[in-house]
Amino acid sequence: MTGRKLAVLFPGQGAFDGTALRTASERHPQVNQVFKAIDLVTQEQFSAQLTDILFGGEPPTIDLLLAEQPWVSQLAIFGADVAAYQVLAWHGLRPDVLVGHSLGEIAALVAANAFTVEDGARIVAERVRAVADQDLAAGRMVALAAGAARVQKIVDLVEDDGLAVAVENHDGQTVVSGPGGAIDSVVGIAGQLRIGTVEVKSPFPFHTPMLAAAVPRFAERLRDIPQQPLDMPVFSPILGRHYRDDDNLADLLATHLVTPVLFSAGVRTLYDDGVRQFVEAGCLGALSSLVRKAGTGESVTTWPSILLRNGELALDGTLADLRRHGLADGSVGERLAALVAPDIQADVFSRFWATAGGEITKLIHDRLAEFQPGGAVEPTVTETPSLDRDALGAEIKAIYSEALEYPEEVFTDDVLLEAELGVDSVKQLELLTRVTQRYSLPVKDGNFWLADHDTMGKIIDAVHGILRGAVPASA
Repeated sequence: MTGRKLAVLFPGQGAFDGTALRTASERHPQVNQVFKAIDLVTQEQFSAQLTDILFGGEPPTIDLLLAEQPWVSQLAIFGADVAAYQVLAWHGLRPDVLVGHSLGEIAALVAANAFTVEDGARIVAERVRAVADQDLAAGRMVALAAGAARVQKIVDLVEDDGLAVAVENHDGQTVVSGPGGAIDSVVGIAGQLRIGTVEVKSPFPFHTPMLAAAVPRFAERLRDIPQQPLDMPVFSPILGRHYRDDDNLADLLATHLVTPVLFSAGVRTLYDDGVRQFVEAGCLGALSSLVRKAGTGESVTTWPSILLRNGELALDGTLADLRRHGLADGSVGERLAALVAPDIQADVFSRFWATAGGEITKLIHDRLAEFQPGGAVEPTVTETPSLDRDALGAEIKAIYSEALEYPEEVFTDDVLLEAELGVDSVKQLELLTRVTQRYSLPVKDGNFWLADHDTMGKIIDAVHGILRGAVPASA
């Protein structure tokens, strides 16, 4: 089996299971890490934390999420996709290609490191806002149990410019999207023809000409979100090709609003390229079923992730099966656990490493300097920090400059670390850890720093205040 290529699938609309996601979050710390990163964005943009909705009370259903503001369901699905992939990657899965379905394409691009988790969440939020701002008439999406050619004839009969074939999943399922009245007509005609229909759980009618006015607005809102080169291939069933590093992702993601998802054709393209194994990163496992119906026959193997089967989380069985087939070699943390803590349960060590791994890695890196060729290097002696604000600021800016490889002059007091320099929250936490260790500051809550200290000047002022005793170390 290892000679066959493997793809990871990222589902879109409707792909949510609150109970399964809650179970995954309790067993895999990467899930909570992803949603904490998303919380930074939802707090910033909507003055609310997504985790309060998903993990604060009873596990919500997709219907309950859709009853909330539109951003809730969209970011919940996005977060579940990214979190599932983070768990798979942590356990050593190395796919040949990533594939998203509609909204799932944003998660696929994040998984390929074109965007940070936080910026991916911002893209999803702006996608919702761009559509909501159009003040459109109520629209819906519905899946018909028929092929695209037959469904197109029904669409033509209705004669509504906003109605369109939105998704071609396989020869037996096609999704149409458009105004509510036109969708009612489609369902009525389908009923007369004895074609089954199912409502798609979506807050908006995506992939329809109805959203044409939202395209330039959405693209403009993405201009300032930095994109990075892809570190693995990402195939788009909307574009019908792989993304390229020279693509303008802002423009392409905007056109997705009005362009159909040709999922079955995309799967066949990947199949022709040698892909025979598909792991679904997200809830429910619907794409796994679609893959088997998209003209690939019985010659493909699929694995779900955030799905409960008889009370058991499919993700755990999938990880075990992937290891048995040589598709996941175990995470760095797992290999370290076997070496240094063989008697500790894997999930315990995983939580420990998720919390302390960065600090331990830095310690090892620093101590290794003593053993470099040319003789031992004297350990760095931490001097008493200067209480002069300007001198202290120069030291902290030097720390950031060295770590980020930016010239020191860009670190002005008012520069926004994330919005202007693209320093995501994970990197900011790492840098803040260096600063607090450098000055022996007993500040433990990294999220406090991220929430309240978004500029260089605020960080310098906070450290200066703590050192002078003017600000409590546990503010």
